[in-house]
Amino acid sequence: MAITAAMVKELREMTGAGMMDCKKALGETNGNMEEAVEFLRKNGQAKAEKKSGRIAAEGLVRVAMDGENTAAIVEVNSETDFVAKNETFQAYVESVAAQAVKSDAADMDAFMAEAWIEDGAKTVKEALVEKIAVIGENLNIRRFQKETVENGCIVSYIHGGGRIGVLVKAETETVNDTVKEALTNIAMQVAALNPKYVSSADVSEEYKEHEKSILLAQAKNENPDKPDNIIEKMIIGRLNKELKEVCLLEQVYVKAEDGKQTVAKYLDQVAKEAGSAVKITGFVRFETGEGIEKKEENFAEEVAKQMEM
Repeated sequence: MAITAAMVKELREMTGAGMMDCKKALGETNGNMEEAVEFLRKNGQAKAEKKSGRIAAEGLVRVAMDGENTAAIVEVNSETDFVAKNETFQAYVESVAAQAVKSDAADMDAFMAEAWIEDGAKTVKEALVEKIAVIGENLNIRRFQKETVENGCIVSYIHGGGRIGVLVKAETETVNDTVKEALTNIAMQVAALNPKYVSSADVSEEYKEHEKSILLAQAKNENPDKPDNIIEKMIIGRLNKELKEVCLLEQVYVKAEDGKQTVAKYLDQVAKEAGSAVKITGFVRFETGEGIEKKEENFAEEVAKQMEM
């Protein structure tokens, strides 16, 4: 049977596998789509181990909720942005998030050893290896975090189609649309400004002393003739300014009409409207590929090389 470009395109969209792999699978199965998918799965298993050393720095962040009090956030990486946009990969990441929100695993090893939510006969790791075989790229479940709150709620926010994901956890006696909207606004703030702490009370003395030593060196280099007592005051001022930038509640609320209202003041306003206090107890922010050294590749050259095969 003649293998057409349309058939290759259809199989690629179904599986996310590489163009040449799809063409070969269709050739081996005489154009039968179901058998071609099975061929990709079976013949890709041996290749999955070889792909494990390749850099996976693209991908997606996804969130799964279990009611208003439990949520999980996951980051699953792929090698290319092309795969990250593929529906097969996106559906897989959704499944990983669904696994995480039901999981009791304390670390990644335990998580990978769990029975896969969509097929209890295989583990999460085995399902990942199978997906690598089908898609044809190295994939990696890089991290997950599950959060719960007893008296309040958790809200989530996904930015950029999955480049950044945020969970915000709050204690409150009132969980209504006003509170949820406010917490979603704050989740957007976390996505945009990337705070490190909820408030300055959460900042360790070790961190403060470390930052003070850096600021001291900067101040002395900039003002070598100024006395130590003046420099000390300068350092305190700079440290306080820095803490306002890295502590969520002290940040200026991004939607503040006066350009001055802090997130803490905004929450006070929300509390008055809701009829009970709203206390942020934590947040989680995942950004796809953060901290991973990416490999520069030329996609056009890669396709050209494949076409020559």
